[in-house]
Amino acid sequence: MGRSSGKWWVVAAVVAAVVALAWASATDLQANARDRSERDALAGARHQLDGSELDLAATTYVRALATNHRGALEENIHTTLGRLASADESLHGTDTLAFLQGLDIGTLQTCLGGVKSSLGQIAARNNEQAAQDIAAVSTACLTLDGGAGDGLVYPFDFPDPDIILVGDTYFGYATNSVAGNIQIIESNDRIHWAAVGDALPALPAWAAPNATWAPAVAQIGGSFVLYYDAVVAGGGEQCVSVATATQPQGPFIDGSTAPLECQPALGGSLDPFPFVDSDGAVSLVWKSNGGTGPATIWSQPLDPTGTMLAPDTGPVPLLTATQVWESGVVEAPDLVLSGGRYLLFFSGNNWNSAAYGVGVATCTGPSGPCTADPTGPILTGGSGIQGPGGESVFTDTTGATWIAFHAWLPGAVGYPHSRDLYIRRIDLSAATPTVGAAT
Repeated sequence: MGRSSGKWWVVAAVVAAVVALAWASATDLQANARDRSERDALAGARHQLDGSELDLAATTYVRALATNHRGALEENIHTTLGRLASADESLHGTDTLAFLQGLDIGTLQTCLGGVKSSLGQIAARNNEQAAQDIAAVSTACLTLDGGAGDGLVYPFDFPDPDIILVGDTYFGYATNSVAGNIQIIESNDRIHWAAVGDALPALPAWAAPNATWAPAVAQIGGSFVLYYDAVVAGGGEQCVSVATATQPQGPFIDGSTAPLECQPALGGSLDPFPFVDSDGAVSLVWKSNGGTGPATIWSQPLDPTGTMLAPDTGPVPLLTATQVWESGVVEAPDLVLSGGRYLLFFSGNNWNSAAYGVGVATCTGPSGPCTADPTGPILTGGSGIQGPGGESVFTDTTGATWIAFHAWLPGAVGYPHSRDLYIRRIDLSAATPTVGAAT
């Protein structure tokens, strides 16, 4: 009984420490990367932006959060390593815990060592080296988080992911879980990802700081266009904004004086997704939060630049929650054209729970109508992950199709636990698209 309880104490310590440390380290890295990116981009963006005092206040707040995270992390690292060293001594020689003793504890030390080294580089304001230190221990941290058996590729907080392929490089964008702007990572193989920094170093004056989510990027003409949620300063609703850059890693500049799309009477507009049709026509797909009507996914044409709503058009509803598993929620739309079919992927149920999942609907075009698959969600939680959602469907360099999504670890569901990044194959040729096992 003593050995068994000791074993699970160590397992619990490993999982709890890695989840907490990975989440805090990644968000701390992004917050500090924001500082550097802001300094580089602010000179060129200042003429487009008002409210520099607000940006300064946000930066000061981010630095304070980073300092707090760093102090807590260092204390947690020392405490956890001390406890594990004691557990290692007491459990030495037991066959049952040979794996933990020979691999997990050493792997944990490798992971935490990289985290600690990264924090030291952050303190020295060497963010490039900090990102390299995190990337160097990604495999160790992946092992502690359960390995890649469920498709885990980035064991740090990366909610609402959007993945695009530019040349031979994959870029991932996600909600920033501390500072509110857009975190970005990159990969050459879809499996090993490294932090790049903050894709959106400054916000327009109308947007409140620390409240930007659910980014999506499309290459339109010669520009990369970023769509994201922002809260209207002064207590307003979530609304959709747009920013542009000349390269996929940014910096994206948002010189707007008002949101691109907003529906205050419907609880706000969020979760934007840009859809580029086979003829080059661009549409914006998003979700209204509810308000006086049910949660609904909408679509509206954009102009050829993708930065303005097309004239003489209006939003049209694509989908509302009609199935039991959705529990009144449809969100995070991702529209894909495959084999002549328009497939609308979406998330349903409560994002902060294990019941969250991914569904699909078939549409007659980007303006609908759309009909949800009646068989239910195509991706739900299981023994290795809980509450998958925020999906992004993309193709790799060979033309194979994949689905990226975030998910909670079992036993660590709900905020403030991290939602790590997973990628799995998806078959779009069947009547109902099917998500495969991780490879």
